[in-house]
Amino acid sequence: MFGLFKKKSQTEKLQEEYKKLMSDAHKLSQVNRAAGDAKYAEAQDILNKIEALEGDL
Repeated sequence: MFGLFKKKSQTEKLQEEYKKLMSDAHKLSQVNRAAGDAKYAEAQDILNKIEALEGDL
């Protein structure tokens, strides 16, 4: 209840985006492998950003 209006941190936003991209990559890999691999590469870039932010802490 008290966290209702709490803003998300940059890391939390990136984690949500990473999760969505990985889901999309999995769905696309079943239909179009190249498109799935492209989404996976985007997700890896997001993961690298998350690791860089966590490393700065």
